[in-house]
Amino acid sequence: MGSIKFGTDGWRAVVGKDFTEENVITASNAIAKYIYDNFGLEKPILIGYDPRNMADVFSYKCAEIFADNGFEVLYSNSVIPTPVLAYNAKHLNACAVMFTASHNPPEYLGIKFIPDYAGPATQDITDEIMYNLGFSIKEHLKKGEIRKYNFKPDYFAHLNKIIDYKKIKELKTNIIFDGLYSATIGYFDRILSMNDIPFESLHMEHDTNFGGGMPEPKPEYLKELIEKVKQTPNSIGFANDGDGDRFGVINENGEYVSPNEIIAILLMHLKKNKNLDGPLVKTVGASLLLDRVAEKLGVEVIETAVGFKHVGEAMRKYNPVIGGEESGGLSIHGHIPEKDGILANSLILEAMAYENKPLTGLQKDLYKVAGCRFYNDRVDKRLENTEEIKPLLEKYKNISEIGGFKVKNTALKDGVKLYFDDNSSWILIRPSGTEPLLRIYFESDSPEKIEKLKQAVL
Repeated sequence: MGSIKFGTDGWRAVVGKDFTEENVITASNAIAKYIYDNFGLEKPILIGYDPRNMADVFSYKCAEIFADNGFEVLYSNSVIPTPVLAYNAKHLNACAVMFTASHNPPEYLGIKFIPDYAGPATQDITDEIMYNLGFSIKEHLKKGEIRKYNFKPDYFAHLNKIIDYKKIKELKTNIIFDGLYSATIGYFDRILSMNDIPFESLHMEHDTNFGGGMPEPKPEYLKELIEKVKQTPNSIGFANDGDGDRFGVINENGEYVSPNEIIAILLMHLKKNKNLDGPLVKTVGASLLLDRVAEKLGVEVIETAVGFKHVGEAMRKYNPVIGGEESGGLSIHGHIPEKDGILANSLILEAMAYENKPLTGLQKDLYKVAGCRFYNDRVDKRLENTEEIKPLLEKYKNISEIGGFKVKNTALKDGVKLYFDDNSSWILIRPSGTEPLLRIYFESDSPEKIEKLKQAVL
């Protein structure tokens, strides 16, 4: 039990090491007890799984545990992305359990609990689940039923309401979808096909080893997609992570477009073309670019700690135009408070169609609005032990200058964030929640300034 820990986005572990049948049974009983104590047996339970090794086997064992405890279980009839299961939790007023390790290496698997509001479980919920480890529901009043269920139709119907695919169909851009062996195969490609939108694709089969790479839509794992975009005139590339909640975008020049830029472009699109109102929700690690654009649009900025758990909670509270994080997750007004890579891909195409511009053109418009281009980097500084973390954070909390940059303001929402007096540069130092290391984020309006800050800090 000591090896089970529900953190920011569920419990993840290596299959066969800590992710065992015994631990899955223990975790499933703990979640079942949480649902029973808070909602009773009337709450439907949705269970899904991504393409990872043993995810189908372990998820079905979880379904059996819930049925034995008296719950009615709707079990996905195929591999499913996390946002699709999350949407159905809200749509069916149910709780969901997703078997995924998101973008972790292939040997990992995980369990993510999704409450009926369809966003990441908050700290109080995961604390209660952790407290329940080792316990189960005492009274078994009945035995529930497991039914295979197709979660696609309701999700697709919802996307077709909030995304203008008819407009996207007018685009002359060549769309290339890298399935990346992930859960969005059969979902993003399917919604395009349903709307008669042509596209090319690669890596469109599920592979537990993710082609020998990582299920993460970052440039180092998108080399074939980048090459295909470069070789195909007037094309744009899309990919998602293992469970489909994050996105990766390659523009017409074959360049990776940062999530910060995508969120800013979509904020402008949603305000101008969709007339959406409300604030912007972003994390403390997200770019100043978002603040600049929000200011120009007259949009309030709500800043949270790092992690979509915090973004989702703020989305439920403030009902924003868009909420997003720098690591490639976003959602919008009228959707769910959970990141959705299928939605993100669709929104980028919608923005291009409304403006009748390539993504590179939308990027140019963005830099014009922001007044400059921002550059980002992150370095993980490994320490000898966790005891080193507190003194280092104290040091940065009281510092007044780094590498010739004077500290203008210090924020302590999540670690220590130092804003500098050039009004375009900052660093964020925050501890990892799982190991002895500091994550150090850098941003500035020039790569040279970032290098100068890195040399001063590292």
